[in-house]
Amino acid sequence: MRITRRQFAEETIQRILMTGGVFYAGHAIAASFKERRKDRLPGYLQMKKRGSLAKRADDAFSIFESCRLCPRQCGVNRLRGERGFCDNSNTVRVAAAHPHFGEELSLTGENGSGTIFFSRCNLRCVFCQNWPIAHQGKGEDIGDEQLAEKMLWLQKLGCHNINLVTPTHVMPNILRATLIACEKGLSIPLVYNTSGYERAVIIRLLDGIVDIYLPDLKYMDGNHAARYSRDAADYPESARNAILEMHRQVGTHRMNDQGIAVNGLMIRHLVMPNRIAGTRQFVTWVSENLPKETYVNIMPQYHVAYKAYDYAKIARSITVEEYLEAMTWAEAAGLSNLDPRSIESRNRFAARDNP
Repeated sequence: MRITRRQFAEETIQRILMTGGVFYAGHAIAASFKERRKDRLPGYLQMKKRGSLAKRADDAFSIFESCRLCPRQCGVNRLRGERGFCDNSNTVRVAAAHPHFGEELSLTGENGSGTIFFSRCNLRCVFCQNWPIAHQGKGEDIGDEQLAEKMLWLQKLGCHNINLVTPTHVMPNILRATLIACEKGLSIPLVYNTSGYERAVIIRLLDGIVDIYLPDLKYMDGNHAARYSRDAADYPESARNAILEMHRQVGTHRMNDQGIAVNGLMIRHLVMPNRIAGTRQFVTWVSENLPKETYVNIMPQYHVAYKAYDYAKIARSITVEEYLEAMTWAEAAGLSNLDPRSIESRNRFAARDNP
């Protein structure tokens, strides 16, 4: 009997979730992250030792036959060159790869975070600050072997991690490249730096591979998500579910003796004008659903970019008052591990507001 693309995709996902020596069912029962945290080897090296990384990479790649990697679930056959919302086939396009010193301090350290910016995106915000990359797809098409070489080059430069920016739509390629790279000596943590528009069932495929999750939680209101991020009304629910799964896998933010992140969840939230991001609801949700020591970065750097001028409520930068109230809400919610730069910004804005 001939199966549909949807049936193929769902059966593939279920098959993947039962590979790698760890059985997943329903909400996923996995090996305890507490046990994995005793060993500072990156997760993908541990999976390679168990002989399960190659199988996971191959099975993930087969999802391209009926792509449902993200909540948009286009169902196109990317193996045949078909393109869905993200406008990507079965290869990767990279806009840039270099040490980055603008990330969170525990990611950058002294030598920088080894950042790889993937072109195109599955969210497409109207205020996107990287719109030539995310919307227009500026970059260079490369193979998985070349992607692996970029990882190794960044490690050779001394970067503390491999920081995968906008990885959702090319996750299977990343797994293949990671396998190639670790066979050639890659040994630093993987950072999954995502907009948050993820499917929890797909994030489960990364269990034991990704060391540090760095998701955004951009909106708490689906109407705002639909208006400002291409009809992604399900963004708040999808992002929350994905973040809960990320935490289940890696736990809270953990650093080594040098203050460099080696494991855990780090959440970003961009404060937007006129409370569009729902910051009060965001910090309340984190406080009620995750440990209060969860690493949270309340970011003040929103500025008008791309098409934001066409939308009255987001056509300006945030005010000092808007950022101060956001940080007040975070502290009132009991969040105890706020990003150091968030706190510096709060103190600087407070001093400006009270000369």
